[in-house]
Amino acid sequence: FRQAVITTFIGNIEIELYSQQAPVSVDNFINYIKVWAFNDGRFYPVLRLDNDNGSPKIEVVQSGTNIEFEDFAAIQLKTTKQTGIQHLDGVLSMARGGPNTATSEFFICVGAQPALDFGGVRNPDGKGFAAFGKVTKGMHIVKKVHQIRAALEVDDNYIKGQMLAKPLAILHIQLTKN
Repeated sequence: FRQAVITTFIGNIEIELYSQQAPVSVDNFINYIKVWAFNDGRFYPVLRLDNDNGSPKIEVVQSGTNIEFEDFAAIQLKTTKQTGIQHLDGVLSMARGGPNTATSEFFICVGAQPALDFGGVRNPDGKGFAAFGKVTKGMHIVKKVHQIRAALEVDDNYIKGQMLAKPLAILHIQLTKN
């Protein structure tokens, strides 16, 4: 596997990327890292049991690139059934709408989120999300972000209470030597 560090103002989050099990998602993520797309990126929607308006409720912290960065082409969905990586505490996964629509957005699970695995009912198509890595150090930073309550006022009831008023900036994400 490959390793990387997500650097924020409140601390670092060390991650490992499962390039053997999830090569499509890992290669995609690394491509964004290599062009510095996450410099000035942000953690911005935070889903908790008290603010998630989906069903079943999930707990994740989502992240994205610098808002000026234009995403690469979407990647093919590799499900948890194909990779064997389940959505457990600290697992990184690609955010998506429909199948094969993931680009740069990713999320980190806070606690086990089986509804996001293949066959889980969180996504209507039942294919789940493409998990591709895991936090190895700094989960306390993810949990700090997860507990931020100050949310933007939004008109969309589905995301009400989830969009951080002050997104946590990602200074950069760097690959580390293994």
